[in-house]
Amino acid sequence: MTSEGTPTHEAAPAGISRPGGPGLMAGRTVSRLGYGAMQLARLHGDRDAAVALLRHAIDLGVDHVDTAEFYGDGFVNDVIREALRSRDDDVLVVSKVGATADPGGSPPLRLAQRPEELRASVEENLATLQLERIPVVNLRRVDAGITIPVPEGQAVDLDDQLAELIALRSEGKIGAIGLSSVTIDGLRRALPAGIVCVQNAYSLLDRDDEDMLQLCADEHIPWVPYFPLGGALPGLAKVTDEPTVLAAAQNLGCTPAQVGLAWLLHHAPHVLLIPGTADAGHLEANLAAGAITLDEETLATLDAIESHSNDVAIG
Repeated sequence: MTSEGTPTHEAAPAGISRPGGPGLMAGRTVSRLGYGAMQLARLHGDRDAAVALLRHAIDLGVDHVDTAEFYGDGFVNDVIREALRSRDDDVLVVSKVGATADPGGSPPLRLAQRPEELRASVEENLATLQLERIPVVNLRRVDAGITIPVPEGQAVDLDDQLAELIALRSEGKIGAIGLSSVTIDGLRRALPAGIVCVQNAYSLLDRDDEDMLQLCADEHIPWVPYFPLGGALPGLAKVTDEPTVLAAAQNLGCTPAQVGLAWLLHHAPHVLLIPGTADAGHLEANLAAGAITLDEETLATLDAIESHSNDVAIG
């Protein structure tokens, strides 16, 4: 981005295509298929394998990595720091605040919504990632989607949280502000703060936020769905189990997961995806979904699938 804030459009590195084609995030051109790093925590016992997997993703054209300090209690950020060390790749790192790790807890995190906690989380991210500024920080709210119980003192007004994040942006500690698990009314309230992305639970089977997706399109805000294939928690419908998806995969000669990801990319041009995995084969398959073309008949069949709400509380 230029000093005046005009979006720049960098070319992809020589010899590397952008998985899913180009998209925009915080004024930067990135691959529409990025990488959600939460699953790297599954490789906690093999740090070298985790670093190698992330480096492989970058070698395949991934230049948008989503993380949080509470993923693996700092392990994931440690892996990202190591994977990006001594490399010339211009990778956009997006982190999130609003919770903190609670090892041994169920779930293994607790809310940290107060302004001073948001600031502390940003400082922790800066330290573990060894960055002078985090390009994008998402505020993980508790208003919608996958939520955890809200204890006393953690029901914090959105305006108070945004004021703290705006201050951190003014100080140069974060570059831009995003929102996660937010309602459409919350997004409307936050628009004056300059929101650069929205992360909500959304998939082919969970399209309750269609109005918010359209609002993001109108405001030129990237829509970055988490749980893009559903089914990440017990009781949630899985895109890969849907008979119509299975039939489409068979006809196209690809996997059901690839159909689910390809549908999201076809559904709206401002969708950016961050599917996560701890397996190199799955990583390659996820990125290959960006090259799948869905014909009009297949799209119409998939669009006709009934949406199932994925709002759920855990813990």
